[in-house]
Amino acid sequence: MTTGTPNNPGSGTLGSASLIAASGHMAYPRARKNGLPVTTPRVHIATDHAGMELSAHLVSHLTAKGYEVVDHGPKEYDALDDYPSFCINAGAAVVADQEAGVHALGIVLGGSGNGEQIAANKVKGVRAALAWNLSTAKLAREHNDANVVAVGGRQHSVEEATELIEAFLQEPFSNDERHVRRIGKIAVYETTGEIVE
Repeated sequence: MTTGTPNNPGSGTLGSASLIAASGHMAYPRARKNGLPVTTPRVHIATDHAGMELSAHLVSHLTAKGYEVVDHGPKEYDALDDYPSFCINAGAAVVADQEAGVHALGIVLGGSGNGEQIAANKVKGVRAALAWNLSTAKLAREHNDANVVAVGGRQHSVEEATELIEAFLQEPFSNDERHVRRIGKIAVYETTGEIVE
């Protein structure tokens, strides 16, 4: 891959336009109506047995708030189920929607949220962030344009977890050049294996 800037082709660094294209993220309106972004995202949600109670609450709660929620399972409680397939399916659906021009975000739930975040991040194009307080939930969107949030169902009350997830869903990406540049560098590595300085 040839790298360069518009003013210095071949300098070994990617220009902002190239990084924006490589990052694949889409900007959505910052305007709000009734507390929701004007373009309310479709929400893909997945869990394992440890997050089923929270997931059921969120599907109902977010649907009542006007979100279109797609539940990637599981459909029945199984104490021995494994989270990777559920989380990978949700992450893949978020990326597919975004590539089709649909504003979409994802939620993956488990006991701690750690494994679920790792699984979702294996999907090319997913930027999953583990949120454990309001600040990390908001910064994941504002600075990192995270498109999936992981939350530990055993780490928070239903009310706390709901607050974190609402903060994540409602926070827009800042579109600041420095954040676009950094996300672009991650996307270049994910796509080509090249590390951009």
